[in-house]
Amino acid sequence: MPAGSEPAPAAQPAIPTVPKTWRPFGVRAMGIVLVVALYGLSAFSWFAFGDSIRAKFTLFEKLTMLFFALLILVLVHALTRSRVEARREGLVVVNGYRRRDFAWEQVIAVHLPAGAPWVTLDLADGTSVAAMGIQSSDGGSAKRAVRELRALVAAPPR
Repeated sequence: MPAGSEPAPAAQPAIPTVPKTWRPFGVRAMGIVLVVALYGLSAFSWFAFGDSIRAKFTLFEKLTMLFFALLILVLVHALTRSRVEARREGLVVVNGYRRRDFAWEQVIAVHLPAGAPWVTLDLADGTSVAAMGIQSSDGGSAKRAVRELRALVAAPPR
């Protein structure tokens, strides 16, 4: 039993069971709000125009508006699908439409410095990779995710 003046031993973070997926809550919530608000405002504006104003839009102008609506949807979808997956075989990092698979031996460190937007993984080959699935804007859940991921990197599942 430690003396009253000795600090209590630090609790080891619990190693999560795999498979485990981390996704950014704030980005997904704002993406949904943005798309619903933008599409709702566009639809309201279109129907608020009189028939004479709507008749002045050419086919090209209508297709241009449709193109930008789809472009916004594609970009928001790319941001909201970002995730980090811990599996028995290794780590899967999805940033936008790019997916990268890493064996546990390839990942040597997990960083989330103060002010950084998302986690950075240091790899055995000397490079680093952003992991946008864990974002600092999520606060406490991001810190918990970093602790869990560090525990998995330190003791990979077998």
